[in-house]
Amino acid sequence: MDLATTLRWTAERHPDRTAVSGTGRHLTYRAWEARVNRLAGALRSSGVGPGDRVALSLTGGEPLASLHLAVQVLGAVSVPLSTRFGVDELAYCLDDAQTSLVVTDDAQAERTTAAAGTLPMRTVTEVDTAAEREPDTAPGPAPSQDDLSVLLYTSGTTGKPKGVPRTHRAERTAAVAHAVQTQQRQGERVLGVMPMFHTMGLRTLLCSIVVGGTWVAQAAFDAGQACELVVDESVSSLYLVPTMYWSLLRADGLERATGLDRLAYAGAAMTPSLAEELSAAVAPSSFVNHFGSTEIYTFTIGPDVLAKPGSAGRAGVFSRVRLVSPEVGAPPDAEVATGEQGQVIVSLDSPEAFAGYWRRPDADAKAIRDGWYYTGDLAVTDDDGDLHVSGRVDDMINSGGENIYPDEIEAVLARCPEIDDVCVVGLADDRWGHAVTAFVVPVPGADPLGAAGQTLAFAREVLPSLKRPKRVIAVDAIPRSGVGKTLRRTLTAGRYEARGEARA
Repeated sequence: MDLATTLRWTAERHPDRTAVSGTGRHLTYRAWEARVNRLAGALRSSGVGPGDRVALSLTGGEPLASLHLAVQVLGAVSVPLSTRFGVDELAYCLDDAQTSLVVTDDAQAERTTAAAGTLPMRTVTEVDTAAEREPDTAPGPAPSQDDLSVLLYTSGTTGKPKGVPRTHRAERTAAVAHAVQTQQRQGERVLGVMPMFHTMGLRTLLCSIVVGGTWVAQAAFDAGQACELVVDESVSSLYLVPTMYWSLLRADGLERATGLDRLAYAGAAMTPSLAEELSAAVAPSSFVNHFGSTEIYTFTIGPDVLAKPGSAGRAGVFSRVRLVSPEVGAPPDAEVATGEQGQVIVSLDSPEAFAGYWRRPDADAKAIRDGWYYTGDLAVTDDDGDLHVSGRVDDMINSGGENIYPDEIEAVLARCPEIDDVCVVGLADDRWGHAVTAFVVPVPGADPLGAAGQTLAFAREVLPSLKRPKRVIAVDAIPRSGVGKTLRRTLTAGRYEARGEARA
């Protein structure tokens, strides 16, 4: 099924149920479908047709969600762009997507205008005004489920952003999978704050429509405001990255969220201590770890975070997963034994999967082989068959001829009481080739030099000599993308300001 039909059918089932609330417009499903159809008509009047790419450079919230859905109704392709992209990255994506129209808002207008050049551009206010003159019925037939729905650009941890084209079928299937795997109920009330240039933001939005829920919009994350929305709007389900949960716990009011009982996270690892703190504050009836990507929404699902901390669980309902040799060129049948580290690969037969990158045969050649997507993630399976993610192939540190994976070290050092955050990389070193180096953020009020020294001492107690950092560098913050992924390349490139350093 396509996404235009998905919205229409939900509006038919629950016309008077609240579809959107939060910090912007409050709309029933009947009113939201009508607004989306009028926006689709306005886009068509601006010259957009089926298959055209419409770049959405907006902050977030209801305006972005409604425009994204309007593009679906029109049969065009939505290209939501990261608010973290600079002008050069935006210009690259707009050119690579072969964009027909750019829509922006006041907050993003300056850099978007600089990036767009001579491309046709409208502000969201202009599109809203034009939509008032359009009928509230769809401007044409619904698209095919095999038509492209969205082109998502990965922020990536290396190189230029890659375009990931996804069909209506893949987007709807992923929404259904999300509903099943995170145990969403009919009428669920979910906080819509994850950015829609990221698969988590789209999944929250589309899953809410599938279950006839209420999408409680927050245009940009602010922990205090988010807590207020969770309480005042009776939010029952959250799907966030761990850094957002950490911030919510340190804002005022989460303890008053008596209706909140569904939690899920993705995008980055969650420490056992954060999981325990979050569970103690919320007492959820469901707490799920989702492991996946933009390319294939679900790899595996850890259905009970507290029962097995750190486990990513088993293959999702529409997924088939293997662990194969991490060696370059390993075939899909080169499976590793239980307890042995391997690269995660996922079958492209999944209805949640993409079919290949946008205009990037070089990326296809690296990531796709014999019908399998090579994720670049490393993991081991335990005796129960559950997956435990251990790092990225590209993050491996070769130090003194040994292969070392930073995620393992970070999980241990995170328990050091003197630090709030940690990232481990390999920095060039004459003796070791690459020296294991820990960048740490001291707890508030701690002396940076002292925290670095304490981390080094802690490592001597709990890590084998091979994995102990040779250097610990205190910094103000660990660089991360808009959805919480650690940007190790920023540190390895030397783009940091040391506040204190200790050496082994």
